[in-house]
Amino acid sequence: MEKKQIKRALISVYHKDKLDLIVKKLHEEGVTFLSTGGTQTFIESLGIPCEAVEDLTSYPSILGGRVKTLHPKVFGGILARREEESDLSQLSEYEIPEIDLVIVDLYPFEETVAIGADESNVIEKIDIGGISLIRAAAKNYKDVVILASKAQYAPFLELIEQNGAVTTQEERRWFAKEAFAVSSHYDAAIFNYFDGEKESAFRYTANNSKQLRYGENPHQKGLFFGNFNEMFEQLQGKEISYNNLLDIDAAVNLINDFEDITFAILKHNNACGLASRDTLKEAWEAALDGDPISAFGGVLITNAVVDKETADEINKLFFEVIIAPDYDLDALEVLSQKKNRIILVLEDYKLPQKQFRSVLNGVLMQDRDTYLETEDELKVVTEKAPTEEEIEDLLFANIIVKHSKSNAIVLAKGKQLIASGVGQTSRVDALKHAIEKAMSFNFDLNGAVMASDAFFPFPDCVEIASAAGIKAVIQPGGSVKDEDSIAVCNEKGLSMVMTGIRHFKH
Repeated sequence: MEKKQIKRALISVYHKDKLDLIVKKLHEEGVTFLSTGGTQTFIESLGIPCEAVEDLTSYPSILGGRVKTLHPKVFGGILARREEESDLSQLSEYEIPEIDLVIVDLYPFEETVAIGADESNVIEKIDIGGISLIRAAAKNYKDVVILASKAQYAPFLELIEQNGAVTTQEERRWFAKEAFAVSSHYDAAIFNYFDGEKESAFRYTANNSKQLRYGENPHQKGLFFGNFNEMFEQLQGKEISYNNLLDIDAAVNLINDFEDITFAILKHNNACGLASRDTLKEAWEAALDGDPISAFGGVLITNAVVDKETADEINKLFFEVIIAPDYDLDALEVLSQKKNRIILVLEDYKLPQKQFRSVLNGVLMQDRDTYLETEDELKVVTEKAPTEEEIEDLLFANIIVKHSKSNAIVLAKGKQLIASGVGQTSRVDALKHAIEKAMSFNFDLNGAVMASDAFFPFPDCVEIASAAGIKAVIQPGGSVKDEDSIAVCNEKGLSMVMTGIRHFKH
């Protein structure tokens, strides 16, 4: 690989943490510096000489700082092809020095938008000079090194400490690739700000690529793009897999909808056990009772701090992942006995409001389903109204069915998931599956409630539910045969409420 010596560096940055280490090492290697404003002052404060860009260009910073480095004497020194005699001749003719290293970062555009700044302040945070320097240096990676963010400080420092102020083309190309990742992310953020809610084009970028063991199956390659550590602290356990991440995502979305102390057990993105109780241990025991067979190898999540008493019970089960806002130390000692267990602390993090997935040769995008029905919104459509206890169970079951794969039916009683039928091709099959499962674990369905993620096209589900002992039903409504289902409820003595909100999930 062709090696290049760094002789002159242009540095203009906001983030200066550990920049001193780079500057000092480069100075030791005989590198000279070119800079602007605060960065020039910073370099000189280290006792290292630094030429001002204004002295090179013979132009001051103008237009309130909007124009500093946009000059042929800067960009010519970056873009000149060292192997082209004509380029070198022009550098000599116009007295343009070669620039071999560019260290620059960008105005904090996303951060300014995030704090709700007014448009004039947001616009001023659209970087012009910095983004131009990044693109120029990255384009000419055969001759120039580009550091486009503080994330590149550490690898570059390691490189020059090992090799001095010399780089290979392979190394320069890697830094160029990282630089284009920075610039493309920055431009996507600016576009999305201007586009607003119009959503005229799909622009989404995510950094921090993480290679997974495999995808859904061992023969598929799997990657995760994003900052997992912003949401979770992994206390121990093996590498998180593609399927783990899907279950973790489903678990977090589910638990976020509960306020009472709740424990949930998930398999293949669906809750197989879930309960809300006064204590965590009681919630765990009731959740496990819902389906102790499916719980094996599942993903566990709770919205309460895990104590030792609960941990002792959880420890009896083989599971893949446990997620909680925190753990008592003695509880952690119990749970960490099996080293492959993935133990996660869920940080206080707000999930994005948009969801998207690849479909065919494009992308589907939608708003995240954050809607939660309340008691005041329930429309009683039968002669018999549900009791207060039944209303609590109906709302409880409705949350679970919202997070279950369609077609979905959920049976609940006493704030406990008794059984569910999920991912079925017919709603009748989903109900029959749920009833069969509940009976296999000896649950008494008398007084239980039923939730459906969509309307009943025929009254057969209500008839089957009534025969099983179910006393109250919650569903969106909207079928042309709603009156038939209501009539069966009245005939059988069931209460039914409609929400007007469908919760399909694929």
